[in-house]
Amino acid sequence: MSFDAIRLEEKQQAYAELREVKELFAGRGWFTGTSGNLSVRVGEYRPEQFAFAVTASGKDKSVHTPSDYLLVDQNGKAIETTGLKPSAETLIHCEIYRKTGAGSIFHVHTVFNNLASELFWERGSVPVDGVELIKAFNIWDEDAQIEIPILPNYAEIPRIAELVPDAIQPRIPGILLRKHGIYAWGANAFEAKRHLEAFEFLFEYVYRWELLKK
Repeated sequence: MSFDAIRLEEKQQAYAELREVKELFAGRGWFTGTSGNLSVRVGEYRPEQFAFAVTASGKDKSVHTPSDYLLVDQNGKAIETTGLKPSAETLIHCEIYRKTGAGSIFHVHTVFNNLASELFWERGSVPVDGVELIKAFNIWDEDAQIEIPILPNYAEIPRIAELVPDAIQPRIPGILLRKHGIYAWGANAFEAKRHLEAFEFLFEYVYRWELLKK
């Protein structure tokens, strides 16, 4: 696949999807202090070569500018000439795309996903038992129980990225970084959004339930 084959309309569509989701999540306060990052895959996919549009580093996601996004390849390198830098954690996106073939990945830092990651750090995963929103992940078992994996939040992003492939569970479209945030993905932006919203509900539920049990 040549990246030259990526059509302008595909790029514009990806940017439009990112803008819509960015505005929605910013309205919920999910991008505190320029945190978080979003991406949408563009064009054909092969595990060894693919491209995606990703939010640029250090941007205020509560506003829209002409330089909010850029295109990168499967190694997180810019495809087009640009002065923009991709979000610092783009390598994590690369590994998730490579392992899952997802169409979109959203990452946010919230109080509840941070609290849940610390509460269950020693366990290595956040347990969720029988909550209806598990169905958002297309898990329809009655009284389903899932474990959302937690990875350490190393300062060096490549150290985190190398752990991602082995941490991914086929039924769970997300990975939580300790005291950092959730990465949620889906076949497209709509599905990734649904998964992220479900994760955030479940983190709040689990944390509040733990408090009530004490």
